[in-house]
Amino acid sequence: MRKPVLFALILTLPAFMQVSRAQNQDSVILRKMYTEALMNPVAYKNLDYLCTKIGGRICGTAKAEEAVQYIKKVMEGMKLDTVFLQPVMVKHWERGTIETATVFSEKKGSVELHVCALGTSIGTGDAGIKAKVVEVHNFDELKAIGRSGIEGKIVFFNRAADDSRISPFEAYGRSVDQRTQGAMQAARLGALAVIVRSAAPVHNNFPHTGVLHYADSVKAIPAMAVGTNDADLLSAWLKDDPSLKLSMKMNCINLPEVQSSNVIGEIRGSEHPEEIIVFGGHLDSWDIGQGAHDDGAGVVQGIDILRIYQALGMKPKHTLRAVAFMDEEIAQRGADAYAEAAKKKSEKHIGAIEADRGAAVPQGFSVDASDSSIEKIKSWKPLFKPYNLWFFEKGGSGADIHALKKQGTPLIGLVTDPQRYFDFHHCANDTYDLVNPRELELGAAAMAGLVYLIDTYGL
Repeated sequence: MRKPVLFALILTLPAFMQVSRAQNQDSVILRKMYTEALMNPVAYKNLDYLCTKIGGRICGTAKAEEAVQYIKKVMEGMKLDTVFLQPVMVKHWERGTIETATVFSEKKGSVELHVCALGTSIGTGDAGIKAKVVEVHNFDELKAIGRSGIEGKIVFFNRAADDSRISPFEAYGRSVDQRTQGAMQAARLGALAVIVRSAAPVHNNFPHTGVLHYADSVKAIPAMAVGTNDADLLSAWLKDDPSLKLSMKMNCINLPEVQSSNVIGEIRGSEHPEEIIVFGGHLDSWDIGQGAHDDGAGVVQGIDILRIYQALGMKPKHTLRAVAFMDEEIAQRGADAYAEAAKKKSEKHIGAIEADRGAAVPQGFSVDASDSSIEKIKSWKPLFKPYNLWFFEKGGSGADIHALKKQGTPLIGLVTDPQRYFDFHHCANDTYDLVNPRELELGAAAMAGLVYLIDTYGL
């Protein structure tokens, strides 16, 4: 009985040694990638220029075009195999002068609120709007009050994020509909305007902007966000004086659509150039901040993957493509244009990775793919253990790569520590100085490591 067992062990030993050597090689390469990212913080320098020299860059604006040309210049300076612009028609919305909102109460006096216009909102006109305020917490309350109680008034949507949720993204998801749909729902009942509690599980007076949606069949009305602290203040004043009035003024305007671009750079594959691994983030950002966490970080991290390959002299088997997507914040036109072009050219993407959860400490990857692909990615978890990455689970990916799912592409999202993301999301303090360089570079290295493993072993 012992001889067959010994013979079997002898037969399997070479295969075991081969797997061990491969795993050791993979560990060495990942270590080199992390060292390169951390010791040469080029991504952080690129983010500096994008944020402090260009700043907020909502699609369709001159700042967005400046950002496009800057990222193209960065990629061209790297002497990649291919750098090109992919045309995208986008909406063009301008904020105009700084928005204002003031509460007037005969009992309590007056107070100015911290507010900002919601993205694509119409303006109030130079005269502004002044009216009584009706507070609601959801659309059912709005409908229960009805037209008789809403018409001619300003609707105040004041549903707070659910702080009991461990994931702030889940808390955000449960409150954001009042931002995206509130103006449309209130307009159906004759409201003059809406003011919306910032869709964020954070308590401060940085109002969070973000896109809203109008319907062609419903009159568009102005909509603004208010900081969470001031939302609490307005609610308290309303309880004491239900007849108080709110004066609001916004000069934002929607202009004709313009052409913008996705920015794309590639290192061609040495064995399978027709097969692509794509990665990156969105170049556009809201205009009230610098778009550092959302999502300048994802853009420069994607570019840094290509730089790390170059610095280490690595030749990928498949084509590696970094994309700075345009128009994620308003209509995802860049994502659609990219997926449509890929389909038209019959491009095969063997993997797509998006970084759009801020530049915090990376925790792992969320995977939207077949069970076999998910299991393969999970099998690489031990390789990332030295870098404190632990989350490798089935889940969402990102808005800019989601359209590739119909083409059978495995989708992956970089997962970062989420707890402080909404301190910065869509607001004025999303600035370069609040990005930790090590955390940014750790995210780039984590994605580079995953790209290497996909390139080596496939999905």
